[in-house]
Amino acid sequence: MIYEIYHKTLFRYQNLVTFSHNISRLKPRQSNSQQLLSFTMETEPESFEESEFVDQFGNTNTHLLIRKSHHSLVVTGKSKVRIYPEVIEAQIAQIKSNSMTYREALARLSSFEYGDLEAKQFLFASERIPKGSKQIQTYALASFHPDRDLFEAGYEFMERIFEDFKFVSGFSDVTTPIEEIFEAKQGVCQDFAQFAISALRAIGLPARYMSGYIETVPTDGKEKLFGADASHAWFALYIPRAGWISFDPTNNMIPKEHHVLLGYGRDYRDVAPLKGVIFGSGTSKLSVMVDMRRAD
Repeated sequence: MIYEIYHKTLFRYQNLVTFSHNISRLKPRQSNSQQLLSFTMETEPESFEESEFVDQFGNTNTHLLIRKSHHSLVVTGKSKVRIYPEVIEAQIAQIKSNSMTYREALARLSSFEYGDLEAKQFLFASERIPKGSKQIQTYALASFHPDRDLFEAGYEFMERIFEDFKFVSGFSDVTTPIEEIFEAKQGVCQDFAQFAISALRAIGLPARYMSGYIETVPTDGKEKLFGADASHAWFALYIPRAGWISFDPTNNMIPKEHHVLLGYGRDYRDVAPLKGVIFGSGTSKLSVMVDMRRAD
């Protein structure tokens, strides 16, 4: 299964910007289940300097230096990605068979196991995701009973978020506190992912923020519109001995052939598609267009 992805980010500035430094994360990851076939990126105005590096999480970052004065900045990434659903199914089956109970996981994570070291950095609060309150802990523990299998508990936890929370575009932004999302029981995919991560870390389980795309299917009889998609977010839970398993609470599913992974981190800030510093004054306006479709 091959997808072609178009991701355009546009910043419009109130006043002239003389130069800017930016970090772009638009290049999808490589894995056993996801192969990057091609990737190109363009900027307008053209960048004076570009350099690519891999961060601590294995995500590809591109530093962009813009030295030409500009009132707007456009960064466009174009990708072609192959997904292997059969590999994903095999990985899910292996994780299920090697899963353990919540009680066993807590005992193992409280001791030293070399295989858990990388995952333990996702146990702690991060800049965008504080550990959940007592109320959020209680919400999570309704699924994570001591002797319950972690895979089953994680799946039910995802289902409950899907049932209890309402998708409302425009209610929140990247700065909206998680407690506010929990109280209102509404938000968008980013909010649901960050709430889930906050709750899981609050009960002692490593969880990471997953950023990427999801294929959307138009209603019957209608043609898919270019730019109708959006970037997407979900969360992954670490099960000691078994590995990481992803859950998409916005769509109540385990990500398989319809998801493409850009990158992961502790929270949105680690995988924001574009961020930077400008030399200028005034306000700015952001708009994003994403299109993901199967290649012929």
